[in-house]
Formats: sequence, structure tokens, C-alpha cells
Amino acid sequence: MAVPSADVATKVSTEAAEKLVQSFYQALQSSRTTIASFFSPPTAMPDGKPLPVIVFNGNIIPDAISFQAMFEQQMPPTHYEVQSYDCQVVNPNYMAEGVASGSGASGKNMTILIIASGYVKIGEPKEAAMRGFSETFLLVPNPEAAVVKGRGKHTKEFLIQSQNFRLVV
Repeated sequence: MAVPSADVATKVSTEAAEKLVQSFYQALQSSRTTIASFFSPPTAMPDGKPLPVIVFNGNIIPDAISFQAMFEQQMPPTHYEVQSYDCQVVNPNYMAEGVASGSGASGKNMTILIIASGYVKIGEPKEAAMRGFSETFLLVPNPEAAVVKGRGKHTKEFLIQSQNFRLVV
């Protein structure tokens, strides 16, 4: 099994982190109907626990559709200011169902850990206080990215398999 070089792993994971941070927080603010598209399709771990795992401020959210519905129907306006983020390759040779096994050296079969922190205003921007937040993501390869690539469609190369958001006291 070919694994990506350190340079390729760094480049791919950094680009994936940058894309997620730029697009995901924008979706939470103003494109809430797209939130579920950031997550891996529903599946289960061998022990039966559901994936993706979504935890929002200590509350387990059953799936990406429920997470999106929470933001669409229950959350007041939000404004995120990400102050920092970092990423780390967790598994350089993740074998996802539907992802070509020969793409390991390209970095497309990696799992990536992303940690983001910053401030969020929950409520009307002029009235809401800024609160600190910390968020951790585990990204996995999107099996549809290889199929769609080259057909003129934009598809996320990595999807969220695990997310844990926490407001900082």
C-alpha cells in the first residue's frame, strides 16, 4: 500500500482543513440548507454505533440531517470568527468503501484531524456577546469525489465523520 510522502500529506491535509474552515462556518452562518452535505453518509461502526458522530456542546446529535434541522429551525443567527486551526493526518492509508485503493500516494485516502477555535456570536450580531468555541473534526475521504471528478461538478474531497463542538466558558 502506497502512502503519501510527508510533503503530499501536509499539502493535502492543510488544503482540506482550509477548505473546511472556510466553507463549513460560512454554511453555519448563511447557507444552513447545505450543512448536511459536509458529513459522511450514515453508516455504522462494527459495534453498531452510528456514524457520523456529531456532538454539539455536549449533546449527541443523531445524524447530519438532524444537525442541519437544528441550525435551520432552532438556532438564532450565528457569526463565527475562527482564530486558529490546525490539522494532522491520523491515518495516511484509510481504506474507505468506494475509494480507489491506488490513490494512497496522492493523499486522497487519508483521515485528517482538524482542531479549530475562535469566537461565535449566537443571536443578532449587534446584541450578542462573543463566546469562545473549540471544535474538533475527523475528515474521511469522500467516495463520490473520485467518481464525479472531471465531470464539471464540485464535490467535497473529504467529509466529516466525527465532529465535537464546545462553547468555551
